[in-house]
Amino acid sequence: MKHVDYKSVELEHFPDPQSKGAGIRWLISEADGAPNFAMRMIEIEPCGYSPLHSHKGEHEVFVWSGQGELKIEGETLPLVQGTAVFIPEDVEHQFANASDTEKLEFICVVPVKK
Repeated sequence: MKHVDYKSVELEHFPDPQSKGAGIRWLISEADGAPNFAMRMIEIEPCGYSPLHSHKGEHEVFVWSGQGELKIEGETLPLVQGTAVFIPEDVEHQFANASDTEKLEFICVVPVKK
């Protein structure tokens, strides 16, 4: 069992040079005994972005706060507080913060790699 305030979990900055001002908090993971899914809080600073990437494993995303854009399959979709998104595996995508003053925060659930 784990019970924690998300802000107490260390924010790890994305090491990819193709990202700017993006970080991740591993809220629940395999290290906590979760065998099937990991829950992460992604934080993107104003005018920041994640790398454009694809990978094995789907994403389920829920925007917690802020506003931004999701670039996926040639489209740019708006992200606002309360938006939910499903990203299939192997689909290239990128998250970007559309604000120059407010952080974009979203919960991202992914399967644990086996």
